[in-house]
Amino acid sequence: MTVGKKAAGALRRSPRLRLALLLAAPLTWLVVAYLGSLAVLFLSGLWTTDPFTSDIVRSWTLSNFKTLFTTDVYRQVALRSVGVALGVTALCIVLAFPIAFYTARVARPRWRPLLVVALLTPLWASYLVKAYAWRVMLAEGGLLDWLLTPFGISGPGYGLTATVLVLTYLWLPYMILPIHAGLERVPDRLLDASADLGARTWRTFRTVLLPLVLPSVAAGSVFTFSLSLGDYIAVQIVGGRTQLIGNVIYANITLDLPLAAALGTVPVVVIVLYLLAVRRTGALSSL
Repeated sequence: MTVGKKAAGALRRSPRLRLALLLAAPLTWLVVAYLGSLAVLFLSGLWTTDPFTSDIVRSWTLSNFKTLFTTDVYRQVALRSVGVALGVTALCIVLAFPIAFYTARVARPRWRPLLVVALLTPLWASYLVKAYAWRVMLAEGGLLDWLLTPFGISGPGYGLTATVLVLTYLWLPYMILPIHAGLERVPDRLLDASADLGARTWRTFRTVLLPLVLPSVAAGSVFTFSLSLGDYIAVQIVGGRTQLIGNVIYANITLDLPLAAALGTVPVVVIVLYLLAVRRTGALSSL
């Protein structure tokens, strides 16, 4: 019996061996490229920079992490970044739910694929094109000013509000699509039974529909929260003087690489804590 036949026979007799060989390449890539890069990021945060030559000094110290906790500016930037990410996520949920409900439960079945394609269309455009389009609309005398002036209101201009608006627009499809998929999986008979038992619309939504769609909302929130927390381009374009953790890292990457690496661990830790918090609610168990 040849070596090839022996190996084929061993693979047929051992499903676990087949699974291990199948997952070996992607798992190796995950460990080396992704987890390895995170480890290098954390280790780089333990180095320092020579104040005179700006060269990296590879001596282990916690001074960069101590700076993050003891400097008011960095604490405020971190809290502001988390607040923006949570605000964008909340706005995406509020906007996405009625849109997804219409596309999944109200629209005619033959129109639903076209509506999903329409929801995906903004993702086909360049990130920079969309961000700069919003910059034009938010500018003084721009489209928003023109629309709001008859009501005696001016546009938000550039700043924190503009950043939240732009990020909400950019990441809204990532919230709509999971909720749409979750609503499609809800059996019609459950909603009919709730109505037959006398439950009003709000009670049916709160006690029947929302618990079933909560895993989809949680999945969408992971996307919107993590993408908003790490974004720095939108802040550069429409944020004005607003500083979030992404553009603070970008500003320090050439001046103080170890400090930038220490700052880079903050969103990683926050996202891990967010995932653990979502997981503890049980919302991800049925995904």
